[in-house]
Parts: sequence; structure tokens; C-alpha cells
Amino acid sequence: MRKILFFLCLSSSVAFAQQNTTKPLRTSVETDSRVIRQDVPMTNSIRKAFDEGSRDFSGKPGANYWQLETDFTIKATLDPSTQTITGSEKILVHNNSKEDMTSIVLRLDHNVFRGDVPRGSSVPAENTEGMIVTSIKVAGESVDLNAPPIQRRRNEPAAAPKLTVRGLQSTVATITLVNPIKAGTTAEVEIDWHTKLPGGDNGRGHRMTQRFDSTLFQPTQWFPRLAKFDDLRGWETSLYLGPAEFHNNFGKFDVSLTVPAGWIVTGTGVLQNPTEVLTPTVAERFAKVLDSDGEVTLVGEDEKGPGKATKAGDQLTWRFVADKVNDFAWATSDRFIWKATKADIPGQGPVPIYMVFIPERAQFFEKAGENTKHALEFYSKLWAPYPFPQLTLQDGPSAGMEYPMVINSNQGAADHEAAHQWWPMMVGTNETRYGWMDEGFNQYMNILSAADSRGVDYNLDGLGQSYGRISGMEDEAPMMWSANDAGNMYGFQTYSKTPLMLSMLGGIVGDEAVINAMKKYTAAWTFKHPSPWDYMFFMNNELGQNLEWFWYYWLFTTEAVEGSIQNVKTANGKTTVKVNQAGEMPSPIVLKVEFESEGAAIKKLANAKMIDATTAEVTWPVSVWFDGSRTFDAVMDFGDRKIKSITLDPHGRFPDKDKADNVWPR
Repeated sequence: MRKILFFLCLSSSVAFAQQNTTKPLRTSVETDSRVIRQDVPMTNSIRKAFDEGSRDFSGKPGANYWQLETDFTIKATLDPSTQTITGSEKILVHNNSKEDMTSIVLRLDHNVFRGDVPRGSSVPAENTEGMIVTSIKVAGESVDLNAPPIQRRRNEPAAAPKLTVRGLQSTVATITLVNPIKAGTTAEVEIDWHTKLPGGDNGRGHRMTQRFDSTLFQPTQWFPRLAKFDDLRGWETSLYLGPAEFHNNFGKFDVSLTVPAGWIVTGTGVLQNPTEVLTPTVAERFAKVLDSDGEVTLVGEDEKGPGKATKAGDQLTWRFVADKVNDFAWATSDRFIWKATKADIPGQGPVPIYMVFIPERAQFFEKAGENTKHALEFYSKLWAPYPFPQLTLQDGPSAGMEYPMVINSNQGAADHEAAHQWWPMMVGTNETRYGWMDEGFNQYMNILSAADSRGVDYNLDGLGQSYGRISGMEDEAPMMWSANDAGNMYGFQTYSKTPLMLSMLGGIVGDEAVINAMKKYTAAWTFKHPSPWDYMFFMNNELGQNLEWFWYYWLFTTEAVEGSIQNVKTANGKTTVKVNQAGEMPSPIVLKVEFESEGAAIKKLANAKMIDATTAEVTWPVSVWFDGSRTFDAVMDFGDRKIKSITLDPHGRFPDKDKADNVWPR
């Protein structure tokens, strides 16, 4: 029956095509009408979460919301002569889900440095053997690292099940469990491993170079991690390709790092044993960082080596502990200068800011403390108080990357990287898929911070309108291209589009309303993992209107508004402005009307506000387009005062390629 139906459909299609070969069904790019979509697509992943009650249309965590937690205990040793870290770790997996876990997915990001794995545009400074895993145990049982694929002949009895793993040479590996980790229980995973940090001049892209020769190391993604496991898709199995970033579980880290004596170590968390690794002089300075209002030196350029920078000896072990974090990064060098200052966090008090850098790069850190202090204090007021006990800026080959309590940055990117302590370190967005919720929000808040640092009001005018010059590039729609696969449009899709979108949103509801709603969104999802749908629905509710049309066109399409004033007529004291929208994205109509300085009194309109004595701003809601029309007669009855000029979208908030046709008279 299926074949017959297919044949009939095909025959009908061919016949229809033959009848219409001389006259195309559509003859113009422009159409006379449009259908405005007023809802967002609900994919299988978000439908699943809604069905299970972990998420809902409120945009807040649902009654049945849960998230996996992973607690790490890591012991690692760095050998500078071989540029290799050798480590062992224990991961306590808290299965807080409602289902038994039949597999465990590991992220082995250092395998991107191998020469035989998929990569994006990133190029490692050198090829290495990647992450070499030498042992894995689950609940005390050893995993067979070399088990061949199961091939069983017909009628052959099944072999006894055993723990196996596949993908150890990839950036994602999967352990198949014999005994599932039951819902609501915990299990311990133990892993032994070693990895070489790549160095040299050939690296291209963040995180692709992790050392300067054998004197400074900047390890990131340096240990086997558990992939994210959530209510949307279960395991996040996207490969690590280099450019896109991460999605990790929150948990506790207890990390012991053994390095040669004389090497300074900084990292995520709080140093637990300063008196064991620092000289009494440095330890005393370290303890009094918060007593000074200025910048202090903990280890100066002339305090290098065992017995000066650190305790004497052969090797020293530095121990750091961090709670409610989703990763751990660190840096070490025998040449570090170590300085500190502090930020005053509202409701929490002073927090230390540390900076480590090598002498020849000191000029890049002259304003690093000042810039970071402003960032932490400003963003604490903007969104939520900085939640961590310290922040460290680490010098090295990566000068623009973020981790919990650590930014691999100098003064140049200090504001941007510090902002990442809110997304994704506090609000755990999935950067692998939805980078716009991380880098994009960051770019938006950087605009606000930059204005504040200069003592001027922020200005988002023009940003939304500028998207009209970019729209139509089919490989940049954020919700249609996973950030991990965005290719050449990764930068625009992940970083640049969101501020343009939020500029338009501010043009609809007001910038302060957007900021206040996002402040409440931050509070609702602190140390949790929101999806794009949670954000969209939360903002709808907080802003008090259904904005699904807005989210649809900005996030799921590449459409623009393309507004224009077609003509203006005045009769009987009323002025009619014919507004056209040639694009598929709708927008409210905002007209700035400038009157002559003298004349009859200007009458008040319900949908107008006076900007000054001779200028009014008139607004019609986006719903005027929902009937599908492309033109709207905006009728204004201001009385007999002569109108000098009219401007459509005077603040430049709505995507438009050509601004010249937004003004009357031309």
C-alpha cells in the first residue's frame, strides 16, 4: 500500500508540474502579505522536560527539576621536563535523575591535540598523544580498556557482561555499565591518566596552546571530566572540536597539585595549605591581602625560587578546594610575579583578586586589577553578587578564556572574562549548543559595564537596526545551528547577535525592563542549567507579554523587518503615514514627529509621548501586523501644528538594511 500511495503522489506531482511549466507560481522575491508566526518551536528535548515536570511555561525550574552533581578529588603531578601531567581522580556521581544510569560519558578534551580526531577551525600548537587513560574503575570494578566490539554468532551463548569503554581516542568516551547507577544513588568512578600540554608557535584558537616552553603552564580541560547529564537529552555527547565551549555539571573539587619547589601555583578554589607551600613572609602577605585598599605584591620579581617564592625542597603540593563549580583550571610558573587587590561585593564584603604574570608581560597587567575590580563590583549590582571566594587572573598563551574563579586574561579582556563568572559559572548554560546564552549575554553586559566605567549612560541605539545589514545569512540562526557546528559564522552567531536582539527588545519594552527581567532570571537559575525555552518563557512572564514571535524571528530565523515610510498625507488636521515592512520579521511602529517651532497647540494622543516642546514619539504595537498585511496607515491627529519631519524607528532598534527610506521628507 505504501508503494502505491507514493506512486500516486509522485504521478500527481509530475502532472501538476507539467501543467505549470509556462507560468511560475511565484514571480517576485517580495510578497504582498506574510504570515507572522507567534510561537516558538517546541523540540523533542523540551517537550520531554515539560512532560516530566522539570520545566514549564513559567520559565522557572519546574517542580520536578533535577541535575546531576559530580564531586572530584584529583591528585596530579606536573613534570616540566616532559611537559606532562600525571593524575588520578575519584569522581562521586550523584544520580539525582529519575532514571537508572546505564552508561557514563567522559569528556577527554585533550584528545583534540591528537592528529586523528575531528576539529573545527582550531589548530593545536603541537600534536600530542592526547589524554592517555591507563585505568578506570566504577564502584571498585575495573573497566576493560581494550575490549573488542562484541560479535556473537547466531545461537552462541552470550558472554558474561563486563564493564567496557569505547572512544578513549576521541574527545567523548562512553563506559557501558553492567550494574546501572540507580536513580537517587551515588557511585564512584576512579581514573588514572596522563597528558602532555601542547606548546609552540603554531597554535591557533583558544586553549590550543597551554604552555610557554617549560617555564609556564596553563592547563585547561586537563583531566577526564563527566559529560553533562540532564533532563533534556540525557548525556551531552557533542564532540569537542576546539572553537565552541562547554557544558559541565556542578559539584565540589578537592585538587592537589604537585610541582617543583619555587613554582607558584594558582587555580580554581581556595588554597588550603598556604603555610605549607609559601615562605613565612609570603604566607603573611597572602593572609593580609584584604587589609589593603590598593594593590599589593605577594611575590616580587626578585623573589624567585625555593626558599624565596615558596618553601624550600624538591617538590611541593598545593591543595585547592572549591564548591559549586563546574570546572577547575590552574596555572604555574617558576617566573611568576604575584600581586593582589580586592573587590567589594554588595552583601558579601571584600573578595581578593589575584594576578600572576611573567616579568616581560607586566605592562599587560598594569590596569588588570582595576579593570577586574570594576567588573566584579558592577556585575554584582547588575545581576547578582559575585558568589565565589576569590578570582585569579593568570598569564599565559591563552589571553582570553574563563573558568570558575579563574580567568586566563590580562587587562585587555578582563571585563569580558570576569563577566563569565555569571554565565556560565553561576548560571550553567549549555555553551556547546547555545553559545548565544553565554557569550552573547556577556557581550551585552560588557556594553553596560564599559559605559559605567567611563561614567556615561549606556546606549544601545542602532544595534538592533544594524542586524538588517547581516540578516539572511542562512548559517547563523542560533537555534538552528548548534554553536559547536556553527563554522565560519560561530563568532557572529555566538557573540554578536544577542546584543542586537536585546537592543530590539529594549526598543519594545524599555532597556531597564530587560535588565530587571534578566536580573530575576539570574536569581531563578543560579547554579542550575536553563535552556533557551526557559529563558524565553521567563522573559515573557517577567515582561508581561507574549514575545514568542520576537524569539522566533531572532533565534530561529535570519529574517529582518526592513521598514520604510512610503508616503505621508495630511487632511482635516490628521496626518496619515503609510508604513511598509518588506521583511518577514514584524516590529512595533515607532515614529518620531518633529513639529515647526510655532503654530497651533499640539494635541495629546494616547499612544504618543512628548520628547520636548516640539517633538513627539508615537508608537503602535506589533500586533497591527498580525493580520498579515505589509502596510499600515499610522493615523495621527495632533491638530493643525505643521509637521517638519517624521522618522521611522528613530532609535535604530529594528533590523533594517536601508535607513534612507525611514525619513520623511526624503
